Amino acid sequence: MTPPECLTVLTTTDSRAEADALARGAVEARLAACAQITGPMTSVYRWQGAVETAEEWRVQFKTAAARYPDLERHLLAAHPYDTPEIIATPVARGSADYLAWLAAETA
Repeated sequence: MTPPECLTVLTTTDSRAEADALARGAVEARLAACAQITGPMTSVYRWQGAVETAEEWRVQFKTAAARYPDLERHLLAAHPYDTPEIIATPVARGSADYLAWLAAETA
């Protein structure tokens, strides 16, 4: 697998339990090879005309680009937010062994 075929996909959610559920669901369905959860963190954002502050957890998924549409559908269906953050970033470089593992786990 060449690096442009790999993505990291980021979302945030409002609880550790939700982050765990999103991560486990994606990995169990082979939509991501790995998901890492960090938090809590503080997010400041504009929503429906007001500036909001909230505690959130970040989930970062490692996946094959070909799996992105299915991962996005999964996140949209399972996510508690009306408009969840879902951002995909191409992996420019990575170790050959890691990228091969990622490809195998999302096949």
